[in-house]
Amino acid sequence: MIIKKEQIILDSIYIDVLYKKIKNLYIVINPLLGKVRISAPKKMSSKTVRTFAISRLEWIKKHQTKFLQQKQEPPLKYLSNEKHYFKGKHYTLNIINHKSPSKVEIINENQINLYLRNRSSLKKREKAITDWHRKQLKAMIPDIIEKWQRIIGVKVRGWGVKQMKTRWGTCNIKTRRIWLNLELIKKPEYCLEYIVVHEMLHLLERKHNSKYRAYMNKYMPQWKIHEKELNRLKL
Repeated sequence: MIIKKEQIILDSIYIDVLYKKIKNLYIVINPLLGKVRISAPKKMSSKTVRTFAISRLEWIKKHQTKFLQQKQEPPLKYLSNEKHYFKGKHYTLNIINHKSPSKVEIINENQINLYLRNRSSLKKREKAITDWHRKQLKAMIPDIIEKWQRIIGVKVRGWGVKQMKTRWGTCNIKTRRIWLNLELIKKPEYCLEYIVVHEMLHLLERKHNSKYRAYMNKYMPQWKIHEKELNRLKL
């Protein structure tokens, strides 16, 4: 039986703490999502739990990295007939050699054409797809932010897109700026919207506490379904 819940943050790692009728401390990392949870005796102080978490920080980082690597698929080679994801759908990549500058286009429901100069290197092929992904994702974000600014009643002063290994998004409370993981372009569009809302609500509440979860339940009641689906889908 859970008596009390709280959350602590160590080196950008969020740790859920559950106080129960138990005698010892236990720490668990979810192998699918990488989430960290500590179960602690109900009368133990938050300071003691935090000290314990600090002592296990390197262990936590090691195992989070291990789980992340286990979920990763083999590196893409950006060759014809390779499987790629875009907005949650599976496409087959088709490389077309031509003399003009590189470009990417979707030509039907299951094929992406990548036009490149003959004998382009892996680095150039990857860059062409990555640049296209970035352009597509950036085109989607402003409307989503504008929509949820009206609904939530907060103002985002800036946003950006970058590659992140362990987070789908982050929010700088001081600058009111949010960052979104470029990999979101591979996920269904509702996953992007969920992450935008998730980060925007940190402008109302910094921590992932009961107040924050209440905001999530209020503005996006289905958020737990989106979170589960986001982390279930492989890139």
